[in-house]
Parts: sequence; structure tokens; C-alpha cells
Amino acid sequence: MDFGFGHEDEAFRAEAREWLLGHLIGAYAELAGVGGPGSEHLGVGVRRAWERELGSGGWIGLGWECAEGAYGNRVGSLTQQVVWAEEYARVRAPGRVGHIGENLLAPTLIAAGDEAQRRRFLPAIARGEELWCQGYSEPEAGSDLAGLRTVAVRDGGGYRVSGQKIWTSLAGEADWCFVLARTDPGERRHRGLSFLLVPMDQPGRIEVRPIRQMSGTAEFNEVFFDGARAPHVVGGEGAGWRVAMGLLARERGVSTLVQQIGFAAELAAVIAAAVRGGAMRDPVLREQLVRQWAELRVMRWNALRTLGAAGDAGAPSVAKLLWGGWHQRLGELAMRVRGAAAALGPVDWSARAPYELDTLQRLFLFTRADTLYGGSDEIQRNIIAERVLGLPRLER
Repeated sequence: MDFGFGHEDEAFRAEAREWLLGHLIGAYAELAGVGGPGSEHLGVGVRRAWERELGSGGWIGLGWECAEGAYGNRVGSLTQQVVWAEEYARVRAPGRVGHIGENLLAPTLIAAGDEAQRRRFLPAIARGEELWCQGYSEPEAGSDLAGLRTVAVRDGGGYRVSGQKIWTSLAGEADWCFVLARTDPGERRHRGLSFLLVPMDQPGRIEVRPIRQMSGTAEFNEVFFDGARAPHVVGGEGAGWRVAMGLLARERGVSTLVQQIGFAAELAAVIAAAVRGGAMRDPVLREQLVRQWAELRVMRWNALRTLGAAGDAGAPSVAKLLWGGWHQRLGELAMRVRGAAAALGPVDWSARAPYELDTLQRLFLFTRADTLYGGSDEIQRNIIAERVLGLPRLER
């Protein structure tokens, strides 16, 4: 596509920059840069208040394909969405706790929900008042999502959900969860699934258990449903796979560019560490850092090229393969540029605090999962082989 910023985009940029500088003050400014990978669990209370601040300015839902103001949100063009993301990253505003509701659920409701569901949920998301989490992966159905075992049975006008989900970000803070569950036990694999909306405040019927990671933090959770009430089904019973796949496709696009802005900041931190420690004198490390910079630029231009494009079945998988491997290599470089010092924490160990990690150490440990979560590299290659290259399907 012919991508560029016009006069309207630059006027929008000036408005966004002015609003952010005027509102990112006090407790919000103290959380600059907090909330990314490895720190998603930090400062959630203040970040929830920041969501409401964003909602009051109409900045939530810029990418929603609906009439401007219909749900209390502004609507921006693709270029304006990129502008907002760039300005948001430039001032290091807190990591968003409402991104799952804004960027995944809301577009799904606009595309597949009914009007009552849109009227019920979109205004609350646009105001920054309700947080969402995603109930997809299970212990034996991660990348192979069609093998899920969570079930839901009809109960009056809704459903009762029983089963387990895993790797659920922000489950302990979320107000609602969209859950993929089997509503027709007679069907197999992707048939007989439904996309359900489940309120999380159900004591005795929903249990959230944080998963402690090797980084010492607990961004993810296990969620156990024991007859939990699900009053809404999106797209109709049995249409869950179609709705879920539509949602996964929406994880790419502008959000990929936002992610790359964060990657650029991390790369800058690794380069700064290399300069401070003298690692730049090593020609091999220097070449690897230059390669990381060049690959990030290529990813950006590829994301801009495919922005707004439809019908490319392989684009999401290609994007995931590109950024997953790139980010993992960056984490490895973050340790290499520091040499033996990378094994030392920022403070001495003690019985009360067995270990603490600095930012680059957390980056390294967190990126070990980049080629697994969100669909492993193996799964992405299978998708490209089957859906793009037309190779025989893998027997399951």
C-alpha cells in the first residue's frame, strides 16, 4: 500500500501529543514504561485509572469500524491509529490493561455480535471501565486450540461453563472473560464450539491461580470454571471457531506496529548497555546488533505494507514467525553484550528476596517463550504450508 502521513495525520499527531503531555502526570507519569512483557502485573490499580482517563478523552476504540461517537469513542483512519500508537510509545505511557477488550473483543462484537451485545459492552470498554481477559488455551490445547476440553451446557437463556484455561493474562483483574468452549459434545475438533462471554466475579464457580514464572513474576494465570454462568454467546451456538479465528486475525495490524515501537526501545537499551560495557569493540556482537536493527526496520515496512490488507491467509503467521524469533534473539543479545556480569542481579540475594532481576535480565527470560505463546513456530509453519502453499494437511 502507499503509506504516508498527510496534513490531517500530522494535525491529529499534534492533538494526541498535546493530550498525552497534559494528562500523563502525577501517578500516571511514575508508571512510565511499566506494563510491558515481564511487568504486566505491576501498577494495575493506577493503570486501570489511566484507562478511564483515556476513555474520557475518547482515545479508546480508534480502530473500531463503527460510526464515530456511537459508543463514546473517536474513530481514526489506519494512519491516525499508527500516529496515536507512535505518540503513546514516545512518551512511554503505561502499558495498557484494556487492550484485550479494545483490540480483540470489541472488533469481534462489531463483526459477529448482535446489537444488544454491542450496546452492553462497547461503551464500557470505550470508557475504560471494564477489563477483559481471553480464555482460549488449555493445558492440552495450546497451539492446537481445536482440541480444547472446556464444556458449556445450556442453562435457561445462557450456559454453564466447566473446565480449565491457562496462560490467561490479567485474569485476576479482569471483569469479563471471552471463553471458547464445546457446546456440542457430539462434535469433534473445531465443530461444536461456541464463543461465550463470562463474568469473572463468580465466587465458588471461578478460581484464578497465578503462574509463577522463572523470572519471578506472575503475568499469567490458570483459570478454573466450575459451572460458571455465561449469559452471552457471540455469533450463535456452534459458531465459536469462526468467531475465534476472526478474533485471532485482529491481533495483527496496528497492534503489530505498536509492538515494534516497544521493540525499538528495547533494542536501544541493549545498544546502550553494549556501549557502556565496551561490547561494541567486539565485531561479531556489533554485526549482530546492526542485523537486529535492520531486521526491525524490515518488520516495520512489512507491517506497513500489509496494514489493512485482507485475504492474505499467511500474513499473520509470517508476522508471528518474524517477531517471535527477532525478539528472542534480542533477549540473547541483551545477555551477551554484558558478558559475565549478566549473571549478577541488581542487588545481593537474601532469604527475603531470593533474587531480583534488572530490565534486560527480565527481557531475556521472558523472550524464551516468544516462539511458543500465541501459536508456536511449528504451528505457524503448518498454517503457511497448508493454507498458503497448498501442501497436504497434517494428520491429527
